[in-house]
Amino acid sequence: MAENHELPEATIQNILDQDSLKWVFVGGKGGVGKTTCSSILSILLARVRSSVLIISTDPAHNLSDAFQQRFTKTPTLVNGFNNLYAMEVDPTVENEDVNGLEGMDSLFSDLANAIPGIDEAMSFAEMLKLVQTMDYSCIVFDTAPTGHTLRLLQFPSTLEKGLAKMMSLKSKFGGLLSQMTRLFGMDDEFGEDAILGRLEGMKDVIEQVNKQFKDPDMTTFVCVCIPEFLSLYETERLVQELAKFEIDTHNIIINQVIFDDEDVESKLLKARMKMQQKYIDQFYMLYDDFNITKLPLLPQEVSSSILCDHFSL
Repeated sequence: MAENHELPEATIQNILDQDSLKWVFVGGKGGVGKTTCSSILSILLARVRSSVLIISTDPAHNLSDAFQQRFTKTPTLVNGFNNLYAMEVDPTVENEDVNGLEGMDSLFSDLANAIPGIDEAMSFAEMLKLVQTMDYSCIVFDTAPTGHTLRLLQFPSTLEKGLAKMMSLKSKFGGLLSQMTRLFGMDDEFGEDAILGRLEGMKDVIEQVNKQFKDPDMTTFVCVCIPEFLSLYETERLVQELAKFEIDTHNIIINQVIFDDEDVESKLLKARMKMQQKYIDQFYMLYDDFNITKLPLLPQEVSSSILCDHFSL
Protein backbone atom coordinates (compact mmCIF):
# COMPACT_ATOMS: atom_id res chain seq x y z
CA MET A 1 0.00 0.00 0.00
CA ALA A 2 2.84 2.37 0.84
CA GLU A 3 4.43 2.12 -2.62
CA ASN A 4 1.44 3.78 -4.29
CA HIS A 5 1.72 7.04 -2.40
CA GLU A 6 4.08 9.94 -2.25
CA LEU A 7 6.48 10.12 0.67
CA PRO A 8 5.15 12.08 3.66
CA GLU A 9 6.15 15.74 3.71
CA ALA A 10 8.14 15.37 6.94
CA THR A 11 10.64 12.77 8.10
CA ILE A 12 12.82 12.00 11.10
CA GLN A 13 15.86 13.23 9.18
CA ASN A 14 16.35 15.98 11.78
CA ILE A 15 17.10 13.30 14.40
CA LEU A 16 19.56 11.54 12.11
CA ASP A 17 21.31 14.84 11.40
CA GLN A 18 21.72 15.75 15.09
CA ASP A 19 25.10 14.15 15.78
CA SER A 20 25.10 15.24 19.43
CA LEU A 21 22.08 13.09 20.34
CA LYS A 22 22.91 10.38 22.87
CA TRP A 23 19.48 9.37 24.21
CA VAL A 24 16.32 8.94 22.11
CA PHE A 25 13.09 7.93 23.84
CA VAL A 26 10.19 6.57 21.80
CA GLY A 27 6.87 6.47 23.60
CA GLY A 28 3.12 6.82 23.43
CA LYS A 29 -0.17 5.07 24.11
CA GLY A 30 -0.29 1.27 24.13
CA GLY A 31 -0.80 -0.38 20.74
CA VAL A 32 0.24 2.54 18.51
CA GLY A 33 3.43 0.92 17.19
CA LYS A 34 6.17 2.20 19.50
CA THR A 35 8.35 -0.88 18.95
CA THR A 36 7.95 -0.61 15.18
CA CYS A 37 8.93 3.07 15.21
CA SER A 38 11.83 2.65 17.64
CA SER A 39 13.11 -0.23 15.51
CA ILE A 40 12.88 1.89 12.37
CA LEU A 41 14.69 4.72 14.11
CA SER A 42 17.47 2.47 15.41
CA ILE A 43 18.00 0.95 11.95
CA LEU A 44 18.24 4.40 10.36
CA LEU A 45 20.54 5.68 13.12
CA ALA A 46 22.81 2.65 12.64
CA ARG A 47 23.41 3.86 9.09
CA VAL A 48 24.82 7.20 10.25
CA ARG A 49 26.28 6.33 13.69
CA SER A 50 29.22 4.15 14.70
CA SER A 51 27.15 2.08 17.16
CA VAL A 52 23.52 2.08 18.29
CA LEU A 53 21.82 0.29 21.19
CA ILE A 54 18.04 -0.13 21.34
CA ILE A 55 16.64 -0.96 24.78
CA SER A 56 13.12 -2.19 25.47
CA THR A 57 11.85 -1.14 28.91
CA ASP A 58 8.35 -2.49 28.26
CA PRO A 59 7.65 -5.61 30.40
CA ALA A 60 5.70 -6.96 27.39
CA HIS A 61 8.75 -7.06 25.13
CA ASN A 62 8.23 -7.01 21.36
CA LEU A 63 11.76 -6.28 20.11
CA SER A 64 12.50 -9.98 19.75
CA ASP A 65 9.35 -10.36 17.64
CA ALA A 66 10.11 -7.33 15.47
CA PHE A 67 13.64 -8.48 14.67
CA GLN A 68 12.77 -12.20 14.78
CA GLN A 69 15.67 -12.75 17.19
CA ARG A 70 15.89 -13.54 20.90
CA PHE A 71 17.13 -10.65 23.06
CA THR A 72 17.95 -10.64 26.79
CA LYS A 73 19.15 -8.12 29.38
CA THR A 74 22.61 -8.34 27.79
CA PRO A 75 23.22 -6.24 24.64
CA THR A 76 23.12 -8.56 21.60
CA LEU A 77 24.19 -7.78 18.04
CA VAL A 78 21.15 -7.67 15.75
CA ASN A 79 21.33 -10.14 12.87
CA GLY A 80 22.36 -8.47 9.61
CA PHE A 81 24.06 -5.53 11.35
CA ASN A 82 27.58 -4.90 12.61
CA ASN A 83 26.80 -1.84 14.75
CA LEU A 84 23.20 -2.27 16.00
CA TYR A 85 22.63 -3.94 19.37
CA ALA A 86 19.43 -4.70 21.29
CA MET A 87 18.51 -5.63 24.85
CA GLU A 88 15.28 -6.18 26.77
CA VAL A 89 15.14 -5.19 30.44
CA ASP A 90 12.35 -5.14 33.01
CA PRO A 91 12.52 -1.94 35.09
CA THR A 92 11.58 -3.84 38.23
CA VAL A 93 13.85 -4.80 41.06
CA GLU A 94 15.85 -8.00 40.82
CA ASN A 95 17.67 -8.46 44.12
CA GLU A 96 20.48 -10.59 42.79
CA ASP A 97 21.22 -8.02 40.08
CA VAL A 98 20.43 -4.76 41.78
CA ASN A 99 21.88 -4.86 45.25
CA GLY A 100 24.44 -7.64 44.92
CA LEU A 101 24.62 -7.87 48.73
CA GLU A 102 24.19 -11.57 49.38
CA GLY A 103 22.70 -12.26 52.77
CA MET A 104 21.10 -8.81 52.93
CA ASP A 105 18.45 -9.44 50.24
CA SER A 106 15.49 -9.72 52.61
CA LEU A 107 16.43 -6.73 54.77
CA PHE A 108 17.33 -4.57 51.80
CA SER A 109 14.17 -5.55 49.91
CA ASP A 110 12.01 -4.65 52.93
CA LEU A 111 13.71 -1.26 53.23
CA ALA A 112 13.32 -0.63 49.51
CA ASN A 113 9.64 -1.62 49.52
CA ALA A 114 9.01 0.94 52.26
CA ILE A 115 9.81 3.67 49.73
CA PRO A 116 7.30 3.59 46.84
CA GLY A 117 8.97 3.31 43.44
CA ILE A 118 12.55 3.07 44.70
CA ASP A 119 12.96 -0.56 43.58
CA GLU A 120 12.23 0.39 39.96
CA ALA A 121 14.38 3.50 40.30
CA MET A 122 17.35 1.48 41.52
CA SER A 123 16.94 -1.13 38.81
CA PHE A 124 16.79 1.66 36.22
CA ALA A 125 19.89 3.26 37.75
CA GLU A 126 21.79 -0.02 37.53
CA MET A 127 20.77 -0.41 33.89
CA LEU A 128 21.93 3.14 33.14
CA LYS A 129 25.20 2.49 34.95
CA LEU A 130 25.72 -0.56 32.72
CA VAL A 131 24.90 1.40 29.57
CA GLN A 132 27.21 4.26 30.61
CA THR A 133 30.15 1.86 30.70
CA MET A 134 29.50 0.86 27.08
CA ASP A 135 30.67 2.97 24.20
CA TYR A 136 27.47 3.40 22.19
CA SER A 137 27.09 6.45 19.97
CA CYS A 138 23.32 6.58 20.49
CA ILE A 139 20.83 4.73 22.72
CA VAL A 140 17.17 4.33 21.71
CA PHE A 141 14.58 3.50 24.38
CA ASP A 142 11.54 1.52 23.27
CA THR A 143 9.39 2.46 26.25
CA ALA A 144 6.26 1.01 27.79
CA PRO A 145 2.86 2.78 27.46
CA THR A 146 2.68 6.42 28.56
CA GLY A 147 1.95 6.01 32.30
CA HIS A 148 4.86 3.62 32.77
CA THR A 149 7.17 5.90 30.79
CA LEU A 150 6.28 8.91 32.91
CA ARG A 151 7.17 6.90 36.03
CA LEU A 152 10.49 6.00 34.44
CA LEU A 153 11.24 9.69 33.90
CA GLN A 154 10.42 10.34 37.57
CA PHE A 155 13.01 7.84 38.79
CA PRO A 156 15.77 10.41 39.45
CA SER A 157 13.61 12.33 41.93
CA THR A 158 12.29 9.05 43.38
CA LEU A 159 15.83 7.89 44.06
CA GLU A 160 16.78 11.21 45.64
CA LYS A 161 13.73 11.06 47.93
CA GLY A 162 14.51 7.46 48.79
CA LEU A 163 18.08 8.30 49.71
CA ALA A 164 16.94 11.22 51.86
CA LYS A 165 14.49 8.92 53.65
CA MET A 166 17.20 6.33 54.26
CA MET A 167 19.52 9.01 55.64
CA SER A 168 16.70 10.24 57.85
CA LEU A 169 16.20 6.73 59.20
CA LYS A 170 19.91 6.47 59.86
CA SER A 171 19.96 9.71 61.86
CA LYS A 172 16.85 8.71 63.82
CA PHE A 173 17.84 5.20 64.74
CA GLY A 174 21.59 5.62 64.95
CA GLY A 175 23.41 2.30 64.74
CA LEU A 176 20.29 0.12 64.69
CA LEU A 177 21.08 -1.21 61.22
CA SER A 178 24.63 -1.99 62.30
CA GLN A 179 23.33 -3.88 65.33
CA MET A 180 20.94 -5.82 63.10
CA THR A 181 23.69 -6.80 60.67
CA ARG A 182 25.92 -7.92 63.56
CA LEU A 183 22.97 -9.85 65.00
CA PHE A 184 22.65 -11.69 61.70
CA GLY A 185 26.37 -12.42 61.74
CA MET A 186 27.27 -10.11 58.85
CA ASP A 187 30.37 -7.98 58.66
CA ASP A 188 30.69 -4.31 57.66
CA GLU A 189 30.75 -5.20 53.98
CA PHE A 190 27.00 -5.83 54.23
CA GLY A 191 26.15 -3.16 56.79
CA GLU A 192 24.28 0.11 56.62
CA ASP A 193 27.26 1.92 55.10
CA ALA A 194 27.33 -0.59 52.24
CA ILE A 195 23.61 -0.07 51.60
CA LEU A 196 23.80 3.71 51.77
CA GLY A 197 27.01 3.74 49.73
CA ARG A 198 25.32 1.78 46.97
CA LEU A 199 22.36 4.18 47.00
CA GLU A 200 24.76 7.13 46.82
CA GLY A 201 26.55 5.54 43.87
CA MET A 202 23.27 5.03 42.02
CA LYS A 203 22.22 8.56 42.83
CA ASP A 204 25.42 9.94 41.30
CA VAL A 205 24.90 7.95 38.10
CA ILE A 206 21.26 8.88 37.73
CA GLU A 207 21.92 12.57 38.48
CA GLN A 208 24.53 12.63 35.73
CA VAL A 209 22.17 10.94 33.27
CA ASN A 210 19.30 13.19 34.40
CA LYS A 211 21.34 16.25 33.41
CA GLN A 212 21.84 14.71 29.99
CA PHE A 213 18.12 13.90 29.72
CA LYS A 214 17.33 17.60 30.21
CA ASP A 215 19.88 18.68 27.60
CA PRO A 216 18.11 19.04 24.20
CA ASP A 217 21.44 18.59 22.44
CA MET A 218 21.77 15.11 23.96
CA THR A 219 18.21 13.88 24.46
CA THR A 220 14.91 13.95 22.61
CA PHE A 221 11.57 12.18 22.97
CA VAL A 222 9.70 10.93 19.90
CA CYS A 223 5.94 10.68 20.47
CA VAL A 224 4.18 7.89 18.57
CA CYS A 225 0.43 7.96 18.01
CA ILE A 226 -2.34 6.91 15.65
CA PRO A 227 -4.96 9.25 14.13
CA GLU A 228 -7.70 8.62 16.69
CA PHE A 229 -9.14 10.67 19.54
CA LEU A 230 -7.72 8.70 22.50
CA SER A 231 -4.25 8.72 20.99
CA LEU A 232 -4.46 12.46 20.30
CA TYR A 233 -5.49 13.05 23.92
CA GLU A 234 -2.73 10.81 25.29
CA THR A 235 -0.12 12.53 23.11
CA GLU A 236 -1.16 15.94 24.42
CA ARG A 237 -0.84 14.69 28.00
CA LEU A 238 2.57 13.20 27.22
CA VAL A 239 3.87 16.40 25.62
CA GLN A 240 2.74 18.43 28.62
CA GLU A 241 4.38 16.02 31.08
CA LEU A 242 7.62 16.03 29.09
CA ALA A 243 7.64 19.83 29.31
CA LYS A 244 7.36 19.54 33.11
CA PHE A 245 10.34 17.18 33.14
CA GLU A 246 12.23 19.60 30.86
CA ILE A 247 12.74 16.87 28.27
CA ASP A 248 12.93 17.98 24.64
CA THR A 249 10.32 16.72 22.21
CA HIS A 250 9.81 18.03 18.69
CA ASN A 251 8.97 14.89 16.70
CA ILE A 252 5.62 13.13 16.39
CA ILE A 253 5.11 9.98 14.34
CA ILE A 254 1.52 9.31 13.28
CA ASN A 255 1.41 5.59 12.59
CA GLN A 256 -1.10 3.32 10.80
CA VAL A 257 -2.26 6.02 8.41
CA ILE A 258 -4.44 4.89 5.51
CA PHE A 259 -3.29 7.07 2.63
CA ASP A 260 -5.85 8.30 0.13
CA ASP A 261 -6.20 6.18 -2.98
CA GLU A 262 -8.55 7.02 -5.84
CA ASP A 263 -9.12 3.31 -6.47
CA VAL A 264 -10.49 2.66 -2.99
CA GLU A 265 -14.13 1.60 -3.22
CA SER A 266 -14.63 0.18 0.27
CA LYS A 267 -17.07 2.28 2.31
CA LEU A 268 -15.31 1.18 5.49
CA LEU A 269 -11.89 2.31 4.23
CA LYS A 270 -13.30 5.63 3.02
CA ALA A 271 -14.96 6.22 6.40
CA ARG A 272 -11.73 5.36 8.22
CA MET A 273 -9.70 7.69 6.00
CA LYS A 274 -12.14 10.53 6.63
CA MET A 275 -12.00 9.92 10.38
CA GLN A 276 -8.21 9.71 10.36
CA GLN A 277 -7.86 12.91 8.33
CA LYS A 278 -9.92 14.80 10.92
CA TYR A 279 -7.45 13.88 13.67
CA ILE A 280 -4.39 14.33 11.45
CA ASP A 281 -5.55 17.91 10.82
CA GLN A 282 -5.85 18.42 14.59
CA PHE A 283 -2.31 17.12 15.11
CA TYR A 284 -0.97 19.61 12.59
CA MET A 285 -2.97 22.42 14.21
CA LEU A 286 -1.83 21.60 17.76
CA TYR A 287 1.81 20.86 16.90
CA ASP A 288 2.60 23.25 14.07
CA ASP A 289 6.18 23.63 15.36
CA PHE A 290 6.81 19.86 15.52
CA ASN A 291 8.22 17.56 12.87
CA ILE A 292 5.23 15.34 12.11
CA THR A 293 5.89 12.13 10.20
CA LYS A 294 3.13 9.90 8.85
CA LEU A 295 3.69 6.17 8.45
CA PRO A 296 1.34 3.99 6.41
CA LEU A 297 -0.77 1.12 7.64
CA LEU A 298 0.95 -1.89 6.06
CA PRO A 299 -0.92 -4.86 4.58
CA GLN A 300 1.43 -7.33 6.30
CA GLU A 301 2.90 -7.93 9.75
CA VAL A 302 5.96 -5.87 10.65
CA SER A 303 9.30 -7.71 10.82
CA SER A 304 12.95 -6.75 10.46
CA SER A 305 12.91 -7.42 6.71
CA ILE A 306 9.79 -5.28 6.27
CA LEU A 307 11.40 -2.49 8.33
CA CYS A 308 14.49 -2.44 6.14
CA ASP A 309 12.54 -2.66 2.87
CA HIS A 310 9.93 0.01 3.57
CA PHE A 311 11.66 2.59 5.71
CA SER A 312 14.85 3.84 4.14
CA LEU A 313 15.85 7.44 3.50
